[in-house]
Amino acid sequence: MLVDSHCHLDFPDFAEELDAVVARAEAAGVGRMVTISTRVKEQAKLRAIAERFPNVYCSVGTHPHHADEEDGIAPDELIALTQHPKVVALGEAGLDNFYDNGSPEAQERGFRAHIAAARATGLPLVIHTREADEACGRILDDEMAKGQFRAVLHCYTGGRELAMKAIDLGLSISFTGIITFKKSQALRDLAAELPADRIMVETDSPYLAPGKHRGKRNEPAYVVDVAKMLADARGVSPDEIARQTTENFFRLFSKVPAPTA
Repeated sequence: MLVDSHCHLDFPDFAEELDAVVARAEAAGVGRMVTISTRVKEQAKLRAIAERFPNVYCSVGTHPHHADEEDGIAPDELIALTQHPKVVALGEAGLDNFYDNGSPEAQERGFRAHIAAARATGLPLVIHTREADEACGRILDDEMAKGQFRAVLHCYTGGRELAMKAIDLGLSISFTGIITFKKSQALRDLAAELPADRIMVETDSPYLAPGKHRGKRNEPAYVVDVAKMLADARGVSPDEIARQTTENFFRLFSKVPAPTA
């Protein structure tokens, strides 16, 4: 069994064949999927998708690209939305300095609000960080000093220093199809170095299709390719990576029911 800890099933290009997309994932051995929120105001649509499929869950949060649009959403509002049984995480929230979307001030306010909600609920925060290693590390240090919270740095492409800081703070790191790209050797080297109990796999679909699927629309079934490359980078079998990353997923996303024996 594998899990896709981060996908976007609410994008328009999935709408007409959503049943088929989920069915292909299940046929590939993907047992659980978490479809990730990018706008709190669209939470109802995301919940509807999660309610439609037994093995699909969702988060609630504001992507940093939409930080100005949803600036001022308080932790209490996020906390209230997590009461739904299918909402298993906060985010994605964080910092993005690669695109000129979302002012740095609004991004930081949103990031800290999501951390506060994660701390209060005990649910994990899905962190988006791109070209923002120093600022992200500073906020993580500052907020962890206020009280522990659980989180994963998703679709990781940052440097070794931030990754190791996250590990030291008790957080996890998740990898996408980027790990399969030819120019991603540094990322594969980092993946090989991380503790086995802190790594996960995801697709971030419909983006970043791995390997032989590159250039096509990504979907959760392709998380198998990510897991195979991660196994190769770490020098273990795909079965071992599937076992370990699945265990890590259920430990972090503890609101998601694990399969019964």
